[in-house]
Amino acid sequence: MTTGDGRLMATLRTNMATGSTCIEKYPYAVLDSQEMPQLAQPGWVPRYMFETRGNAIAPGPPDTPAAAYGITALPLPEGDSTCYMFHFFLWPPNSAMFGAFYDPENNLTPGDPSLPYLEKARLYAGTAEYSAIKRMITSLRPAG
Repeated sequence: MTTGDGRLMATLRTNMATGSTCIEKYPYAVLDSQEMPQLAQPGWVPRYMFETRGNAIAPGPPDTPAAAYGITALPLPEGDSTCYMFHFFLWPPNSAMFGAFYDPENNLTPGDPSLPYLEKARLYAGTAEYSAIKRMITSLRPAG
């Protein structure tokens, strides 16, 4: 998905191979979450997430705070820390990714440009641009 001025806001990649092990956990925040029953598979319902890893005290991977939006097959995190963001979901015959990392240089974010990265991500979640991205990603439907 690109904006009218050509900025890349999200990509859909299909036929992805997955396999991830959680070795390290990070502080996190869920900025937005919505189940996507139209993509349900036996035993699980994927969800759209806009989430962060890290904070001012404990940076996220790789040693920097991170925020991303996309579809995930993982349940909502529990506790005060969780693994790296894993925005993959089942898309036969394998899996797919649909989303992007938040980038304040690319995503039009209101407020003072000198704000910390994670604060910018929180502000971005309230923008019309973010709403359009979420609407586009959550409109994904299987063919047929």
